[in-house]
Amino acid sequence: MTTLRPFTCDDLFKFNNINLDPLTETYGIPFYLQYLAHWPEYFIVAEAPGGELMGYIMGKAEGSVAREEWHGHVTALSVAPEFRRLGLAAKLMEMLEEISDRKGGFFVDLFVRVSNQVAVNMYKRLGYSVYRTVIEYYSASNGEPDEDAYDMRKALSRDTEKKSIIPLPHPVRPEDIE
Repeated sequence: MTTLRPFTCDDLFKFNNINLDPLTETYGIPFYLQYLAHWPEYFIVAEAPGGELMGYIMGKAEGSVAREEWHGHVTALSVAPEFRRLGLAAKLMEMLEEISDRKGGFFVDLFVRVSNQVAVNMYKRLGYSVYRTVIEYYSASNGEPDEDAYDMRKALSRDTEKKSIIPLPHPVRPEDIE
């Protein structure tokens, strides 16, 4: 039986099977530790019965309550290839959405590569919509051009009028994002 539990420091030594996927954004150890210290409730791991990590979600709460922009943000969601198509990503997203809703968030957002249509379609099935396109959000390596991202959002119960998900009519640049 799969266990969904808080991510711990020890998990940093066990999640290579997840992070080696080419579509997974990886970060330095201090970045993961910062999230673990500041937003531990937003950092959840799925663990197989034998102790192998199957996937994780890492997020945070951010924004302004006064401007109705307080929200949950998905920084990373990844499931190891051998554990995909089991509903783990959907369950991890649901947990982050529930935490964000309890904390009074208006919406949950995430950034995804425009070219990652598998992920874009999954997020759409989970109720997310494209709020805006962010030009050259992802830095490229090996001489490739930078890649655009979709900023996708899902309104939470506090946003009764769904104002937070009204799409912007034009793309933005990374420096225009608050």
